[in-house]
Amino acid sequence: MALDGLVIHSLAHELHSKLVGGKIDKIHQPENDELVLYIRNNKENFKLVLSSSASNPRVYIANDYKKENPIKAPMFCMLFRKYIQGGIITEISQVNFERIIKISIESFDELKEKTTKDIYIEIMGRHSNIILVQQKEEKIIDSIKRIPPSISRVRQLLPNLTYELPPAQDKINPIKGTSIKSFINTLREFDGPLFKGIYSKFLGVSPCVAREICHRSNLNPNDKAENMSRDELSILYRIFSDLFTKIKNNEYSPCIVIDEKLDKVIDFSCIDLTYLDGNKFIRNDSISQIIEDYYKTKDIKDRIHQRTSDLRKSISIKLDRLYHKQKKIEKELIDADNADIYKVRGELLTAYIYMIEKGMKSIEVANFYDENYSNITISLNENLTPSENAQKYFKKYSKLKTAKKELTSQIEICNEEIEYLENIMLGIENCENLEELEDIKEELIRLGYAKSPHKYKAKKDIDLTTKPNQFISSDGFTILVGKNNKQNDYLTLRIADPEDIWMHTKNIPGSHVIIKCAGQNISDETLYESAMLAAYYSKGRMSSQVPVDYTLKKHVKKPSGSKPGMVIYETNSTIYVTPTEEMIVKLKK
Repeated sequence: MALDGLVIHSLAHELHSKLVGGKIDKIHQPENDELVLYIRNNKENFKLVLSSSASNPRVYIANDYKKENPIKAPMFCMLFRKYIQGGIITEISQVNFERIIKISIESFDELKEKTTKDIYIEIMGRHSNIILVQQKEEKIIDSIKRIPPSISRVRQLLPNLTYELPPAQDKINPIKGTSIKSFINTLREFDGPLFKGIYSKFLGVSPCVAREICHRSNLNPNDKAENMSRDELSILYRIFSDLFTKIKNNEYSPCIVIDEKLDKVIDFSCIDLTYLDGNKFIRNDSISQIIEDYYKTKDIKDRIHQRTSDLRKSISIKLDRLYHKQKKIEKELIDADNADIYKVRGELLTAYIYMIEKGMKSIEVANFYDENYSNITISLNENLTPSENAQKYFKKYSKLKTAKKELTSQIEICNEEIEYLENIMLGIENCENLEELEDIKEELIRLGYAKSPHKYKAKKDIDLTTKPNQFISSDGFTILVGKNNKQNDYLTLRIADPEDIWMHTKNIPGSHVIIKCAGQNISDETLYESAMLAAYYSKGRMSSQVPVDYTLKKHVKKPSGSKPGMVIYETNSTIYVTPTEEMIVKLKK
C-alpha cells in the first residue's frame, strides 16, 4: 500500500500549506465515489480530488484532471454544495498517523450562522469513504458510501449518527517515539521476517518503508529479529528514529520509481526508496504530483474494468452458450459421420428378414459387408414388424445424411460467432481509454449483441475516433497494431498498402498487425518483432511458441457480410514466438 501513514502525513502537510484559508468555489462529482473541490487561495486555483475508490483511494491536488461531470449532479454532490460550497478551509490534518485526512470548513448555514463542518477522508482499501460531519455535535451529515448495520455491526455510517473513528489498531505510533528497549523487545517478540515485524507492529508503516529501513541498516529484511544481535537492532532503531524525526519535522523526498525495462511504475513514497536503486526515479517537491502520476493510468484501467463489468458478463454468458452449442453440434456431426452404420444395419435386416419375428429385441447375424464376415448384433423394436425395423434404420441413415449438411453450416456459423465474441473480449482488455470502450459498445449495439440506451443515435462508422498502437522496429519500419475490431478493419482495409505485410495469430483471437514496408525487403528481426506484437496483443499473450501467420496485405480479403474484424487470407507463412513485455516496451519507445 503506497498511501501509508508517512505519505498521508506529507500530503496533509502539503494540503495545509496550500489550501488553508482558501474558499471552496465549486464542487463536482464525476464518479460515484469521487469528489472534486475547486478552491481559490492566494490568487491561485486548485482542484482537490477526494476519491474513495475501492481499488485506488486517494487525495491530492490535481494538475491534469479531465473527467467529465454528469449532466445532473448526484445527491451527495448537491449535499456538499449545500453545506460547504462558499466555505473557507480552516484546517487540514492527519488523524492519529492513520490513513485518514480531516478537512475543516467554516461556512454559513441556512440561518446565516457560521458553523464548522469536517470532511473525513478514510483511505482504507475497499472500506474507503468520504464523510461529512457537523463538527460541534460530531453528527454525520452523510457519507459517500453509507454503511448500515446489515453491512457492518461494528461501525455504521449513516446520517444523524455520531461519527466515530475506525477501531484503533494495536500498533505503536512511531511519531510519538519509542525507547530502544521497547523497540527491540517488540521486534523480537514477532515471529516472522524483520520487515514484516516493522510494518505489523508500528502504525502507518507500509511494507516498502519497512524494507527501506532494513536496507538502510544493512540488514536482511527476511531474517528474524530474534536471531539478530543487539548491536544490529540498535542500528535499526537509530535509522528508524532518524526517519520518523524527519517525518515529524516535515522533511520529505517525494519520488516515484519506474522499472524502465517494463515501463511500469513499481512504487512511490514521500521518502527515498534506496532499496530500489537501479530503477528510474522521478522526484518532485509535490507529493500530490507524485500521487497523480502514479494513479493516472491505474485509475483509468480500473474505471474501464468497472464500467465493462456488465458487458463482460453478458458476453461471457453468450460465449458459454455458444461453447455448449458447439459441443452439441460436434457430437451430432460424429453421429452423422457414422450414418453408414445405420444403412448397413438396414441392409442386413432386409437380407435376413426371414429370420426375424415380431417381438424380438435383437438379432445376431453375419455381416457380409465386413471383410472378416464377423457377426453383428442388431437391436430391434419388439413392437415393430421386421420390415418396419429395417425401415427405421434406413430412415435414420437418410436423416443423418441430410443433417450433416445443415450441421456443417451451423458449426461454421457457431465458430465464427465464437471467434467474433472472443475478439470483443480481447478488445475490451486492450482498451486504454473510455473512447475505445464506446467504439466497442457502439459496434455491439449495431450488431444486436447489446441493447441501445434511451434516445440512442447510431454514429457514422467512417473514420477512427481512437488511434491504434504504433511501434517502430529495430530497422525503422512503422508497425501498426489494432486494439479492437473497428481499428483492425481500418488498418487492414484502409491504411495498409497491397504490398505491406499483414500479420495475425493463427487460430487465436488477436489484433491485426501491419508492417508499413510498401514492398521493401524487411529483415528477419523486423518480422520477428512484429510477430511478437501480434502474439502479445492476442489471447496467447501468456503462452509460449505462439503461431503467427503473415502474408502480403493483397492476399487478405473481407468476405461480404462478415462481422467487423473478420477476414480471410491465403499464401501465408507461419512464425512461432514467445511474447515478452520487455520487447513490447522497447519497440514502443
